[in-house]
Amino acid sequence: MNKPIADKKARLEDFIGPNLGYLIDQFERYKQDPATVEHDLGLFFEGMNEADFSTLVPNLPASLESSPVQYEKIVAAAKLAENIRTYGHLAANIYPLGNHQPDISHLEFESYGLSEEDLTKLPAAILSRNGLSAHQTALEAYNYLKEIYTKEIAYEFDHVHDVKEKNWLLERIESRQFLSPLSRDKKLTILKRLFEVEEFEKYLHKTFVGQKRFSIEGLDIMVPLIDEIISGAVQDGAEYINIGMAHRGRLNVLAHVLGKPYEKIFAEFQHAPNKELVPSEGSIGINFGWTGDVKYHLGLNRQLTADHSGSVKVTLANNPSHLEFVGAVVEGFSRAAQDDRKKPGYPIENFKSALSILIHGDAAFPGEGIVAETLNLSRLSGYRTGGTIHIIANNTIGFTTESWDSRSTRYASDLAKGYEIPILHVNADDPEACIAAAMLAAEYRSVFHKDFLIDLVGYRRFGHNEMDEPMTTSPQMYALVQKHPTVKEIYSTSLKQEGIVTEEQLTDIHNEILQKLEAANSKVTMLKKKEEEELKIPEAPKFNKEQALISTKVPLETLKRINSELLQWPEDFNVFNKLEKILNRRAAMLDESGNVDWALAETLAFATILADGTPIRISGQDTERGTFAQRNLVLHDSKTGGTFVPLHHFSDAKVSFAVYNSPLTEAAVVGFDYGYHVFSPETLVIWEAQYGDFANAAQVMFDQFIAAGRAKWGQQSGIVLLLPHGYEGQGPEHSSARLERFLQSAAEKNWTVVNLTSAAQYFHLLRRQAAMLTREEIRPLVIMAPKSLLRNPLVSSSASDLSEGEFRPVIEHFAASREEAKVERVVLCSGKIAIDIAEQLKEANGFEWLQVIRLEEIYPFPTEELTTIFSKFNNIKEVLWVQEEPKNMGAWNFVEPRIREIVSTGIKVDYIGRRRRSSPAEGDPNVHKLVQSKILQLALTRVEVEEGGN
Repeated sequence: MNKPIADKKARLEDFIGPNLGYLIDQFERYKQDPATVEHDLGLFFEGMNEADFSTLVPNLPASLESSPVQYEKIVAAAKLAENIRTYGHLAANIYPLGNHQPDISHLEFESYGLSEEDLTKLPAAILSRNGLSAHQTALEAYNYLKEIYTKEIAYEFDHVHDVKEKNWLLERIESRQFLSPLSRDKKLTILKRLFEVEEFEKYLHKTFVGQKRFSIEGLDIMVPLIDEIISGAVQDGAEYINIGMAHRGRLNVLAHVLGKPYEKIFAEFQHAPNKELVPSEGSIGINFGWTGDVKYHLGLNRQLTADHSGSVKVTLANNPSHLEFVGAVVEGFSRAAQDDRKKPGYPIENFKSALSILIHGDAAFPGEGIVAETLNLSRLSGYRTGGTIHIIANNTIGFTTESWDSRSTRYASDLAKGYEIPILHVNADDPEACIAAAMLAAEYRSVFHKDFLIDLVGYRRFGHNEMDEPMTTSPQMYALVQKHPTVKEIYSTSLKQEGIVTEEQLTDIHNEILQKLEAANSKVTMLKKKEEEELKIPEAPKFNKEQALISTKVPLETLKRINSELLQWPEDFNVFNKLEKILNRRAAMLDESGNVDWALAETLAFATILADGTPIRISGQDTERGTFAQRNLVLHDSKTGGTFVPLHHFSDAKVSFAVYNSPLTEAAVVGFDYGYHVFSPETLVIWEAQYGDFANAAQVMFDQFIAAGRAKWGQQSGIVLLLPHGYEGQGPEHSSARLERFLQSAAEKNWTVVNLTSAAQYFHLLRRQAAMLTREEIRPLVIMAPKSLLRNPLVSSSASDLSEGEFRPVIEHFAASREEAKVERVVLCSGKIAIDIAEQLKEANGFEWLQVIRLEEIYPFPTEELTTIFSKFNNIKEVLWVQEEPKNMGAWNFVEPRIREIVSTGIKVDYIGRRRRSSPAEGDPNVHKLVQSKILQLALTRVEVEEGGN
């Protein structure tokens, strides 16, 4: 049915520029022959006439038919206006050094067959409807648009497809609403900030000669820019501002945005104690953890009191030198701050409560793949944060590499176009343009809850780290840099010309800041210890086993009641019939004769943790269903496609339960979930790899954050990693979670690494982790999770194992039927190979000489438990470590020296498993079965074992 004419005329408001020209063209065709336009467009034009278009373009000629030449001029003018918007950035004044040739080829009206006379005859509204009250002709509008789009701010938003967003941006930009003049006080505030930024860097440069600091110089305005973004976010209701950035300019941001005292920064340069300087933060020197990190990796929290807005907590995240990886962690911070986890169901999101600001390097933004991974999270339900404001700290050079050697795109920011993120390129030497850009970014984020990017184009005054000589590799650029005034000098001159500040006032500002720096450094120097005195480093927290003895038992009646409720769904909800049968089998698993499989043990663990008041977040690829169709936490209506989550509706649920299918991404999602847990330590956060092998795509997150974050920065985490692991003949990429890598990084009790063999063990371990989340002993939990074992009866547990048991680091296969004097061989193993051995030992006759011990917890190594077990056997001749993995992988290299320390001298300690290999597993399932069979045969045959492989 055709729409009323009034509705159509209202719809015309969405058409501008070439789109309007196209519409006029199609209407002209329609008038001549309706069959020449598409059917839907013909319906739209039905009943309309030229007068309806005149509301959009005042003074349009009365009849388009009678003026074909005029019509062509209108279309050309509209195209010209759109190209100014689209390509104006190519001619904009955004490079402080002036070393880029502007491209004006798209902006000259002659190229469109137009003359000044043509534009004078056409109405201004053909080019733009924004900010044209003072303009009558298209020529005036042309000059107006050209000025807007080619000055110190360049705009790229043609890739933003949402009409409302694009029109909003056009209106703000072309009406200059965000470019209103700054007050005198605001200008003086910016100027003083620029003095602080520059003098701080100069003082470090002359006082700590030759020390790395990765100065901000050339991008000094970034500090006031961040100030302005924070101010806008606070006014919008933000309670948390989370910042992620690399080392360039970090010390200046710490000092001036985070308010880190100069004394403390100087103390880090001098390796002096600072307890006396900042008593509230303790004597930590440059070390936040017990091993510490260099000064330009450290982060900080700051509580600010905002005018009329309560208080806001600003956090600069700790980060390693691995550029851009911290971005995903910061996004996790913000999502955790935004989620209200106090009620059952999914957490309630409040985008206004937290903002992420990510500061990128111009070489790293296009160069590091983690950037694209993190940008891809921005609109996904499990990872969105309501819009991040990105700043590219654009030096126009990376280390010593020019842009043409470091990216295949015109701009460092071009990656963002694929995510429809508006981009502003702004000249870092124009403070007021930069502040305007910050204001627009903050407003856009507030209105649309989407990302925004500011490409802050400047330069780098010195070499990469103040120890490099940039003239060696970039002589032309640095010849310009050496002659170029600083932004402080440029803005000082500008404000003097405006009569806002005098030379005497500038001198006073300089002297006041310098005195403050000198006083801070003198204070540190007086407290400095002798150079030769060794820096005392705090001890790593000790793990107190007595404190960790937490009961994880749950009464059987409680488990049965919860299980029954979890098998209920609305009457009109249609569970897929095959899945319904599978789920209904769980009803009997807690009976006396029943066996609880891995998936039910996990679900009951989750339910009882929620009942205890601990929120849960679990994410990963296919996590809702489970990679192996084992979990099914989210049910899908087979007729409507609707969903139902039983864990949201059982009667004991007290807090939120969030389960999300992640994108096909490892590094960014691991970083995000790690950040989520760091920011909300009371939440049980779980990341699951689709296959454990795929975790190596997130190796930086494991190495730099999860394994070492506490030692380097005192950053505590209890994240759980589920890494499906086990050899089933599925090839190199579906077998090994690379257990050896987690064990190589295991030290100072930094995490717990387990390889479990029973559902009850998993149940109790999850409950123990949840109970310890807010305790000093908490550490990440790395679980080599099962694949084929998920449904293996030998992994199932009785109901009493859940209701009366506890987690055991070590399990003896023959628990009570051994004559200890007859045992001559002890087989130690872990995970799936232990179940393979158990299947071989179903008939235990003839194995009186053998004991099999399952190492469930590999790190911390259960030395005490194993020592107790070995003390029972006085006639042991050999201890064999049996594993599926090649000899240079798996746990062998980790456990061998520890086993030798436990067993008596003279007892042979040997290895059974695959020989050393470069690839983790066979690609042929038949070869796999043959090798696996040989491993089991050697482990369970009473003969001397030859040394396993090279």
